[in-house]
Amino acid sequence: MTRIVLLEQIKKVLDPLQVIRSLEEGFAAYSEGRVTVPPVGHLYFDEPPGDCHIKYGYLGGSDAFVIKVATGFYRNPDIGLPSSNGLILVFNRRTGNPEAILLDQGWLTDARTAAAGAVAAKYLARSKPQGIGIIGTGTQARMQLEWLSYVTACREVKVWGRDIQKAELFRRGMAESPFSIRVAPHLDDLFADCDLIISATPSREPLIHAGQIRPGTHITAVGADGGGKQELDATVFEKADVCAVDSVAQCREYGDSSYALRRGLITEDKLIELGRIVRNPGLGRRSEEQITVADLTGVAVQDIQIAKLVLESL
Repeated sequence: MTRIVLLEQIKKVLDPLQVIRSLEEGFAAYSEGRVTVPPVGHLYFDEPPGDCHIKYGYLGGSDAFVIKVATGFYRNPDIGLPSSNGLILVFNRRTGNPEAILLDQGWLTDARTAAAGAVAAKYLARSKPQGIGIIGTGTQARMQLEWLSYVTACREVKVWGRDIQKAELFRRGMAESPFSIRVAPHLDDLFADCDLIISATPSREPLIHAGQIRPGTHITAVGADGGGKQELDATVFEKADVCAVDSVAQCREYGDSSYALRRGLITEDKLIELGRIVRNPGLGRRSEEQITVADLTGVAVQDIQIAKLVLESL
């Protein structure tokens, strides 16, 4: 029989530290060529604006393969619905039989993305950040901040959003969190006080430019997970000392770093996969003054690893 697992069950069994460790191993396996990940499937919609991603693959030697469908419809909050949704299908790799349907409503995609941000910060941010800057006010922005608490002791936060009222709602909504959160009226105010920056928006034009970035800053960008999206200006990658990506193959096609590649501001050999850094941390930050960037487009191995954790924990 195919097991159906609901969101309430999923949230009860997942331990964030286990997820972070599992993703580290998943990124490393991907960079070592031990994961089969075909090209991502995309659907885009104009009115209302939205997208659907289909990511799938399997880890060599495993007994299962995974297909993940994730949607993002950015006007949903205006009608009382979450902006993201989706599910994960787990199949037996030897028979093709469907073994589990994880009806996570997109939460596992949000969780594995936030966990990937934590992995990037663990290996690329300063050992003692002065402040955390959050660009964006949605679910992913909140979860990125929550999961950072597992890899850094910094609790000073500034948040910026295009709509300052939504930024204030973000601050109020996290009043019970361990963070001290202030709203930045301007993006430059955030960069003045923060050296660990997370950008989690569906922006289609650059928000962050090279001239805003101080020495020692780390930036993780998670929003450009499909064609046409861009949070970081291409010059950011030219200025950065370390440019990490989750997948070089995907970042040739989309993601913030693809713009720098197409403009010839960097060559592909400047991009270092996060899995390589996990295995050899010396490839990441080497001094407190370096500028580091992580361009995370979302790789199927993250879905494989988190789905595996769920089923093992039930």
